[in-house]
Amino acid sequence: MNSDQASGNWKQFKGKVKEKWGDLTDDDLTVIEGKREQLVGKIQERYGYAKEEAEKEVKDWETQNSDYRW
Repeated sequence: MNSDQASGNWKQFKGKVKEKWGDLTDDDLTVIEGKREQLVGKIQERYGYAKEEAEKEVKDWETQNSDYRW
């Protein structure tokens, strides 16, 4: 997947990310821009989760949204 495809894919899924983690701001989503590690870090920051807990949430989200590719 090239960067244009990844960017388009992220735009499509931003709404789903916002539904799951409503405390993430639009600025957070801009910073994340489809990067998995950035998402994990922002979830930790906004929700006060340990890294393992944030990783589990993202993994569960990935399972539910298997058509999204990082």
